Amino acid sequence: MSEFRLTTVEEFEAATARLLETGAKVGADSWQARVKNQTPHCKFGEEGICCRICTMGPCRITKKAPRGICGCDVHGIVGRNYLMFTAGGSATHSDHGREICHTLYESAADGCYKVKDPEKLIRIAKEWDIETEGKDIYDLAHEVAEAGLMEYGKPFGTQRFLKRAPESQQELWEKNELAPRAIDREVSCAMHMSHMGCSSLPEALIKQSIRAGLSDGWGGSMMGTEFSDVLFGTPKPIDTEANLGVMVEENVNIVVHGHDPSLSEMICEYADDPEMIAYAKEMGAKGITISGVCCTSNEVAMRRGIPMAGNFLQQENVVLTGACEAIVVDVQCIFPALGPLSKCFHTKFITTSPIAQMPDSDFIRFDAKTAGEKAKLIVKTAIENFKNRKPELVHIPQLKQKATVGYSVEAIIKVLDGVANSQVDEMGTVKPLLQCVTSGVLRGAVAMVGCNNPKVRPDFAHIELMKKLIANDIVIIASGCSAQAAAKAGLMDKRAKDLCGDGLKRVCELADIPPVLHMGSCVDISRMLILAAELAKCAGVHISQLPVVGCAPEWMSEKAVSIGNYVIGSGLDTFLGVEPYASGSSEITEILTNGTREWVEAAFTVEKDIEKLGDLMIARIEEKRAALGI
Repeated sequence: MSEFRLTTVEEFEAATARLLETGAKVGADSWQARVKNQTPHCKFGEEGICCRICTMGPCRITKKAPRGICGCDVHGIVGRNYLMFTAGGSATHSDHGREICHTLYESAADGCYKVKDPEKLIRIAKEWDIETEGKDIYDLAHEVAEAGLMEYGKPFGTQRFLKRAPESQQELWEKNELAPRAIDREVSCAMHMSHMGCSSLPEALIKQSIRAGLSDGWGGSMMGTEFSDVLFGTPKPIDTEANLGVMVEENVNIVVHGHDPSLSEMICEYADDPEMIAYAKEMGAKGITISGVCCTSNEVAMRRGIPMAGNFLQQENVVLTGACEAIVVDVQCIFPALGPLSKCFHTKFITTSPIAQMPDSDFIRFDAKTAGEKAKLIVKTAIENFKNRKPELVHIPQLKQKATVGYSVEAIIKVLDGVANSQVDEMGTVKPLLQCVTSGVLRGAVAMVGCNNPKVRPDFAHIELMKKLIANDIVIIASGCSAQAAAKAGLMDKRAKDLCGDGLKRVCELADIPPVLHMGSCVDISRMLILAAELAKCAGVHISQLPVVGCAPEWMSEKAVSIGNYVIGSGLDTFLGVEPYASGSSEITEILTNGTREWVEAAFTVEKDIEKLGDLMIARIEEKRAALGI
């Protein structure tokens, strides 16, 4: 076995610099150039003190003008902007979940989509008091899907999955009027409250931000995760590879990008079709390579072992290799720049969703009813484009690392329970994991999530924080672009155990796991909520008492704000490396970093210095351990 070595951020950057040289030859744009053109950023926007929700303005708060034209002060303006940001993120993740509900409703024994985890479907049905006895599995799937869709617009009650939380958490939500009602209602209510002439009281605006976030985490996202498992299989540990070196020069390279697994699953299905592989060879290629970018990549990696070409800020790099026949996208986090960039090469930029239509793309509308037909067309289009490559522009950086991915809650429980017990029941128990924490073998856990952001050095914060934490016997559970940063560096290789403290290293050896556990895409942060809830119930404590925290060191999107709100709303302190657009208001800042503890027993910490951010997380975990007497 070759000697294990992490790939450094400097190596990532050198590979990108080489690709940008190719881009310069063909006049291609890049996010690096666009960042320079947008710098310096608007300080009014960064502080959240600009208001443009009516046409009396736009208004911006200064010493000369401490109130907007309507009389709203800085605290109301910042609070409304924060709430609108949250509403956008909650709507986005929840609409993803809605699409998965619709896909489940279209599943059939003879259809494109089938139920791959019937046991999980039955468990959810029983949890929701839906009769399962004697029912055809697809009739049950349709009934559960319809019940899920009703969660978006039901006129009464709160989200069904809230009952998965410990009773103490449910009581906090009820007491403080934070329990989310229908998902669409919380988004709609957020937009109503932030309309001109409605709420400007900071406490009310932040409470609705948390409620809208919770409707995402315990509603839309959780359904997106659970029903994806039902349709495509609940992830189990599987080996894959990560970084741009997973692309194969002799093959047709199709890159899937976005967030909805309904599309990517079908692309993978048809790329494996012997007819398509034969066609690729007829066109001069040796085969077909599927790789992924962003959360769509996480989805197919953890279920199929499809390699991960990169995360958010590498999406242009796959085109810059000159070896990408098609970049096929669904929704969210897709650069419109991919259109003009692809035209500098031979790459087909294929958009598939009416929600994410972009200039300079080939639009092939994808839906559950015609999924097979459209997926086959997309794969065929990519194959036929292979002959249009320009060999002089082809350069694939030879950087890649091995990674073991696919640690769903069920997989984590099974792996750790299997170490402690010779016989494991269907769901196992979180008790062995809890014992590792209470004994001090593991000091705690950090849920590392979020995007890349050009405001900070891409991937650097994720990787350096993970190295620091695992050296201190803190296990990492990661999702989204953070997980891909870890995979590219090699932190999801089981051999990375040698970077751990003695306790975590021992756990990794016994359980045969890497120190950074891949939990999936951004929508799968809901898995982390379930794991934290089960640990709290097993320990007989509040979620907030667990030596567990959340961290998003490079976040950038509206979804990340929604996620942050539901993570603190669930009782987990959350540490940020990029400041929210809220610093212009001392009152909003105080509520977000301290005041929310009164409602949910958790709050945000913002620290741009990554070394200090790591120290603060370790200190908070040790503080929680001391409070529990462990």
